[in-house]
Amino acid sequence: MAANLRALAARCTFAVVDKGRSLSDELPQQIAKIDIKDKGLLQELCYGVLRHLPELENDVRDFIKKPFIGKQRVGHFLLLVGVYQIKYTRIPDHAAFNETVSACKPLKCEHLKGVINGVLRNFQRQQAQLVAQNIQPDISKLPAAIAYNHPSWFIKKLQTGYPDSWQDILIANMDRPPMWLRVNTLHNSVEQYLTLLADAEIEHAYIDEKSSAIRLVEAVDVNKLPGFQLGWVSIQDGAAQQAALLLDCQPNDNVLDCCAAPGGKTCHILEFSPKIKAMTALDIEESRLLRVHENLQRLNLQANVIAGDAATPEKWWDGQLFDRILLDAPCSGTGVIRRHPDIKWLRKSQDIAVLTDLQQDILKNVWSLLKPGGTLLYATCSVLPEENSEQVQRFVDENSDAEHVSITSNVNDIGWQILTNENSMDGFYYAKLVKKQQ
Repeated sequence: MAANLRALAARCTFAVVDKGRSLSDELPQQIAKIDIKDKGLLQELCYGVLRHLPELENDVRDFIKKPFIGKQRVGHFLLLVGVYQIKYTRIPDHAAFNETVSACKPLKCEHLKGVINGVLRNFQRQQAQLVAQNIQPDISKLPAAIAYNHPSWFIKKLQTGYPDSWQDILIANMDRPPMWLRVNTLHNSVEQYLTLLADAEIEHAYIDEKSSAIRLVEAVDVNKLPGFQLGWVSIQDGAAQQAALLLDCQPNDNVLDCCAAPGGKTCHILEFSPKIKAMTALDIEESRLLRVHENLQRLNLQANVIAGDAATPEKWWDGQLFDRILLDAPCSGTGVIRRHPDIKWLRKSQDIAVLTDLQQDILKNVWSLLKPGGTLLYATCSVLPEENSEQVQRFVDENSDAEHVSITSNVNDIGWQILTNENSMDGFYYAKLVKKQQ
């Protein structure tokens, strides 16, 4: 019997929001239960509910007499899946009703069939009336968390850090992210690969002049990309592709990529600077290093891959100082919410202080592995100043041998903060630090 997609979507979103599971861990388990042709719809339902969670909760609030608690909680998420279909997909309403109500059986909440059916039909009638009367909802009257579909603590931090652009960041987080390509120039020039894309009838929208990253008009299956299995191209956001350029490795450099999994930046550095002496890819989670090995193998690249804690280098370091270090620090991930909407509900306000302490600890310990005159590139996929400019300023203030080197045209900037959707890129931060000669 075929699995009910709505039931799987309800289980997946329930696991993320109520159980604290990451979407990247939970969704593949549910996808494994269905025909591959249904993968796109299941992803759409899960991502959609997580993107619009506060809004959907608000949509059903007035139609529910008693909240779904305990064993009924998964039924609540089924209801949200149903409302999302009616509001945001082209699925006919009758199909959305029938399939959503049918999902009660595999979820073992058949006693909720009548309630779920009634709520969905009441919501659909309300939507139809609004459309007929040409009434647009006034989001200015809603709490910011509902109007912008983000947790209140995060909105407040953005308002503090970006008083003139906080709304733009929140709106960008709700968009579907574009697909960026990284051409392996050891095989083809960017111009040559553009010809291959044209032959495959895959359109590109933009080329980043600095990194030669290519943004596609529409996302495609990776197996349709010319030479993907041969290592000619990789998927990597345009912001992440700035790392190899900024690190600027030279021939015979000894290089460390710290917190390297899944290995995209490791591989890009090896492609961009093939004459370096050695590359060490370090990550604390051995299970995540499997992806690093897979990427290296597909691209036919070599690196010394180590499982170890960057905060305790004495447990894994061989004593050889590094010329270049990329520290892609553990962070809140608030710059990649549009790719990982579960971050909004997994991350908590109190996590930020814990992360900033960890970042400073790692930064201090990794700094000791850098040669005098060497360069450390600090990076996060966060948009929060506490993790970025404030973190780097604190480190420079506390370490007399650390010199900040400007990346942007504004020499007063502490690092380079890329905000979400700036030039269609993910939210990202870079700061370049050079160790002064003694």
